[in-house]
Amino acid sequence: MIYLYQNPKINYTMAIKITEECINCGACEPECPNNAIYEGGVEWSISDGTTIKGEFALMDGTVVNAEDRFAPISVDIYYIVPNKCTECQGFHEEPQCAAVCPVDCCVPDEMYRETVEELMSKKEKLHV
Repeated sequence: MIYLYQNPKINYTMAIKITEECINCGACEPECPNNAIYEGGVEWSISDGTTIKGEFALMDGTVVNAEDRFAPISVDIYYIVPNKCTECQGFHEEPQCAAVCPVDCCVPDEMYRETVEELMSKKEKLHV
C-alpha cells in the first residue's frame, strides 16, 4: 500500500508512524532500508545505517552533525524517525514496515507530508 494523497498539482505521501498498538515484535526494524526504525528507549542518529558524515539538515531546517545522538521519540514502543524515513521510495513498492507489521500499527503520519521527489532526494542524501 503506497500512501499517495492527490493535490491537483502535487502528489504527496505521508511519513509512516508506529501507533500505540505496537506489540514490540521488532519485525519492522530490519526491513527499513534507512535504519529509521528504533526500539523504544534507544537513542537515534542520522548516521546509523547510512553513509552520511558531517553536517545534515533536518526537515525543520536545523543543521546537525550526522553522528549526534538524539533522545528516543518513544520509550515504550518501536518508533520511526521522520528525518530518515523515505517510505521506502527508491527501494520498494510500499513501506516495508507496514507490509510486515502483524498488527497494522505502521500507518501514515499526517504531520509529515512530502512529495515523492522530496523523499527520493532524502534517500539520495542518506545514501551518498
